[in-house]
Amino acid sequence: MAMNLGSGDEPEEMVDINTTPLIDVMLVLLIMLIITIPIQLHSVNLNLPNGAPPPPTSPPPVVQVDIDFDGTIYWNGVLVPNLTALDAKFKQIAAASDQPEVHVNPNKLASYGDVIAVMAIAERDDVTKIGIVGNEQFAQ
Repeated sequence: MAMNLGSGDEPEEMVDINTTPLIDVMLVLLIMLIITIPIQLHSVNLNLPNGAPPPPTSPPPVVQVDIDFDGTIYWNGVLVPNLTALDAKFKQIAAASDQPEVHVNPNKLASYGDVIAVMAIAERDDVTKIGIVGNEQFAQ
């Protein structure tokens, strides 16, 4: 096995680039950039009302819509014979100037399609105050 050690008289040439000055220049440029960037103030100006809001005159009326496990729908405890009758009741609510809150309470075993049908009828009739109650029965 042979190895070329070179002659001892000639100095070795350095072929690596000296990166120390490059790093120094980059750090100086970074510091200058940080110093020249203006401080951003993240604030949003809001015009809030003064004083306390008036107390509510009375709690809104509530309509309870129960959906049984077999798709039977009850309006405040009274059986609704079909979806057409339910549609008429929702239209009557939507026509009122102060709409009552509609609380939909599905049974745990009720079909998803039955619940969505009731919600779709309410939405189509422009009932704006609607919510699903009784969600604690679905917690495990």
